Amino acid sequence: LATGTLMGAGDVIAQQLVERRGLRGHHGLRTARMVAVGFCFVGPVVGGWYRILDRLVPGSTKVVAVKKMILDQGGFAPCFLGCFLAITGAMSGLSAGENWSKIQQDYPDALLTNYCIWPPVQIANFYFVPLKHRLAVVQCVAIVWNCYLSWKANRM
Repeated sequence: LATGTLMGAGDVIAQQLVERRGLRGHHGLRTARMVAVGFCFVGPVVGGWYRILDRLVPGSTKVVAVKKMILDQGGFAPCFLGCFLAITGAMSGLSAGENWSKIQQDYPDALLTNYCIWPPVQIANFYFVPLKHRLAVVQCVAIVWNCYLSWKANRM
C-alpha cells in the first residue's frame, strides 16, 4: 500500500511541479495507474527481491552491502526498469509496437539516471537498514525517482 501511495504521489508531483498541468489538467487516471503499478508490481517485486538478496548475500558488513548493491544494480535494476516501462506503456494503451519503440527510446536514459541515484542509496540501505525497513527507505527516496519515472513513462 505504501509503495502504491508513494508512486501516486510521485505522479502527482510530476504532473503538477514538473509538467505544470494544474488541477484542471491533471490526469487522474494516470495517477491511478501509477498507484496500481506500485501496489501490484513495484511493491511486491522489490520487496521479494530484497528478501532473495538477503538470502543470497547474508550479513551486513560494508563488503556485503557493496556486493548486494552490485547484484541489485547490475542484475535486478536493468530488468526491473524494462518491465516497469513495458507495464506502464501497456497500461497507457500503447500497442506492442508503440510500446517497444517507447522502451527503446526511454530505457537508456532511464537506466543511466538510475545509476546516478541508486548505487549510493542502496549501499547505505543495505549497510544500515534492517531488511524489514528497506522497502520503506527506498520508497521514501523513490518519491523523486517515481516522479522522474512517471514523467518518463508518460512522455509521448
